Amino acid sequence: MRYENPLQLAEEAAQLDLLSDGRVALGVSRGSPEPVDRGYEAFGYHPAADDPKGAAMAREKFLRFMAAVDGEGMATSLPLDQQYPRMYHPDVPVPVMPHSMSLRKHVWWGAGSRDTAVRAAHDGVNLMSSTLLTEANGDRFEDLQADQIRAYRAAWKEAGHQWTPRISVSRSIIPVTSEDDMRMFGIGGDEGGIGYIDDGQATFGRTYTDEPDKLVEQLKKDAALAEADTLMITIPSQLGVDANLRILQNFAEHVAPELGWEPNTKGTVTGYPIAESS
Repeated sequence: MRYENPLQLAEEAAQLDLLSDGRVALGVSRGSPEPVDRGYEAFGYHPAADDPKGAAMAREKFLRFMAAVDGEGMATSLPLDQQYPRMYHPDVPVPVMPHSMSLRKHVWWGAGSRDTAVRAAHDGVNLMSSTLLTEANGDRFEDLQADQIRAYRAAWKEAGHQWTPRISVSRSIIPVTSEDDMRMFGIGGDEGGIGYIDDGQATFGRTYTDEPDKLVEQLKKDAALAEADTLMITIPSQLGVDANLRILQNFAEHVAPELGWEPNTKGTVTGYPIAESS
């Protein structure tokens, strides 16, 4: 959000949601650490002096974005004789247009900690949890992430929202199904662990690289994956289209069905009911 104009984002997201018949899944966040120095300033956005990483600015932009998504007025209409064309009663709040009634339910917040996940629940948006958490207490990444998801669900229930959110986790998963895969990726992957990011400790998730039956066995033991209703696969995009297409196809054909996945033919996807969560 540090790089975004929140009203333009609300306008474009609503257009896409309407054109796609409500199939948008829009993930937003503060933004990860980056390889440039305060790059958002090049886009014209300058946080306050006491907000060196732009977190408060991103939060303010997100709240304004969600207010626009909800159809709140973002400007005030002119006196009737000064309007061209004459569209509104004078001196009334004017929202961003177009407006999509379903867009709020299609916004996901990328939370890097338990606290930001709880805040996302109170904000009333879906949860997107990636391959690292800015927390480190010695627990395995997937256990920390499972705790994060449970905290989100508890906060959602406490907030009293009247719809069911979705919760996604991201995993680096590479099925090895051929000699070419073995040469390119090997077996075993990266075990993850504790490292440093954004001037603090963080716990990183592992990379799953193995034969499909071994992947199924490993993923069924992933506590956070069991808590989530949506799995996003991160891919090594620098390897090019063909290699990544093979990774996704191998996962869809050899791993996902054993985890209970089937192609969606029944309309809009929904999350697990909060009342049924652990």
